[in-house]
Amino acid sequence: MSKKLDPQAKALMDIIARAAAPAVHTLDVAKAREETRKMHIYFSPQAPAVASLRDMRIPSEEGEIQIPARLYRPLGSAPEEKLPLLVFFHGGGWTVGDLDSYDVLCRALANKARCAVISVDYRLAPEHPFPAAVDDAYAATLWAQQHAEELGVDAARIAVGGDSAGGNLATVAAILARDRGAPRIMFQLLVYPATDQCSERPSQRQFGRGYLLDLEAISYFQHKYLRHARDYHDWRASPLLRQDLAGLPPALIITAGFDPLLDDCVAYADHLRAAGVAVEHHCFEGMVHGFLTLGKMFTASGEAVDLAARALTDAFRQ
Repeated sequence: MSKKLDPQAKALMDIIARAAAPAVHTLDVAKAREETRKMHIYFSPQAPAVASLRDMRIPSEEGEIQIPARLYRPLGSAPEEKLPLLVFFHGGGWTVGDLDSYDVLCRALANKARCAVISVDYRLAPEHPFPAAVDDAYAATLWAQQHAEELGVDAARIAVGGDSAGGNLATVAAILARDRGAPRIMFQLLVYPATDQCSERPSQRQFGRGYLLDLEAISYFQHKYLRHARDYHDWRASPLLRQDLAGLPPALIITAGFDPLLDDCVAYADHLRAAGVAVEHHCFEGMVHGFLTLGKMFTASGEAVDLAARALTDAFRQ
């Protein structure tokens, strides 16, 4: 039995077609960033109130780079309360995306999971190609644990999360943290993460055109981020290629049924399970890549945020 595209996803495809918006792979980087920002703002729901929001700068491990970030504390939390923390990395093919585009999502996750959220504005390609984003993701996560006291968070209850490129960075940060012995991460929230830059799995062909994320866009982002052929095979770009995943924290993997990355996500979930990692995989069958942040358009977006928040809440109680 073939699955059906959700009517709300079909409506979005129709809106995009009527607008005759240029495909992202035809745009220069500055324009691609502008168009992506406009789409998030237009299709995001109203931003919920939070207890506090603070923009900050996080130093790189060497201290030479200042990584922009935004700290959220949930509505109803006391300033002196030590909260669990989600370190979050936005999507956008390592090339587009920013703090403002993911502001609504981070607010919602903070409130619903009753945790603090640090949204990390890691360096983007092509100005800063691979592995700059990886370095920033790990540095920000390590810094958050080391500065838990001043952030008002519990250093023993830290999760990482992200969507698409951000999901890639979250899982790579988790692997690096395991390999280096710090920081201790207790949970991974991975939303349609990019896990294999060399993928030729069936969903790439089946959903690679006409479902928001086209193969041309994937190639566009890869060429901005990965400058050398060897980078595609580096596990920090393609974590599915990392052989040893034992000892990683439990994960929730959220996928979309009409996403060219679907089979890569399923393969990564299977790879984690084979290594003894507890994994919950939930596929929103009628959805397309990117649906999580488009809550004004998709009912499933709210359902996915609720699912993510419940998983975070349960993990933080362990």
